[in-house]
Amino acid sequence: MQEIKLVAIDLDDTLLRDDLTISPYSKETIRAVRERGVAVTLATGRMFRSALPYAQELGFDVPLITYQGALVKNAFSGEVIYHCPLTADVAEDVIDIAREKNLQVNFYLNDHLYVERLTPLGAHYPRFARVPCYQVGDLKALLHKGNPLKLLLIEDETMIDELAREVKAMLGSRAHVTKSKPRYLEVVHPRATKAHALQELAHWFGVSREEIMAFGDSFNDIEMLEFAGLGVAVANAPPEVRICASHVTSSNNEDGVARALEEFLLDKNL
Repeated sequence: MQEIKLVAIDLDDTLLRDDLTISPYSKETIRAVRERGVAVTLATGRMFRSALPYAQELGFDVPLITYQGALVKNAFSGEVIYHCPLTADVAEDVIDIAREKNLQVNFYLNDHLYVERLTPLGAHYPRFARVPCYQVGDLKALLHKGNPLKLLLIEDETMIDELAREVKAMLGSRAHVTKSKPRYLEVVHPRATKAHALQELAHWFGVSREEIMAFGDSFNDIEMLEFAGLGVAVANAPPEVRICASHVTSSNNEDGVARALEEFLLDKNL
């Protein structure tokens, strides 16, 4: 295996335990990896402002992959490495389908979260992400201020796959549509996947894809796991995700990330 020089780690259900915390063991292991000269970053669907506290907790002074890959921005300096928002026509079409089906659609602009309606299913999101939520009368009116980095449709998990098929058929090649959680359907620019963002970040660091290790758990991680030289899925990932990884580690609640880092990056160098 090629020497690993860059590690990208998904947050929710991968590095984070179910209580949304990072274990002391994981923190110490990541610190040990960084001390060996390996760059470590986060690759998440979260907003930059939602991922930043975890980066600060870990002491990461590196660009973070956020919004599924639509924004790569340095945790400390604020330098933007990659920025790839949706087009206005896609945003309008997604807002229309959300209105038609009475769904909550999260609209992310300038690292702020906007909604037209806050549904019972969607009301959990701002608390989970620990970000403020601004309710507005017309999301389309925000487009004159800029295009959103992503849109998130929230629906009951028994209906989300049907919704995904409908949205994909409607948008075609104009957007990348993926699930990040059973109730979350993410819509981003076709070049705003974690894999595309990781490719940009690899170029910034001057490393090849063979020198990258990536961790994930969900469908929005598949492209990243396949792009990295060593793609690692946690045990709690669905079978469709695990099969795309080159290695499967323990679950998020069993420090799967730390265990794989020890196995591949620390033990062999002892």
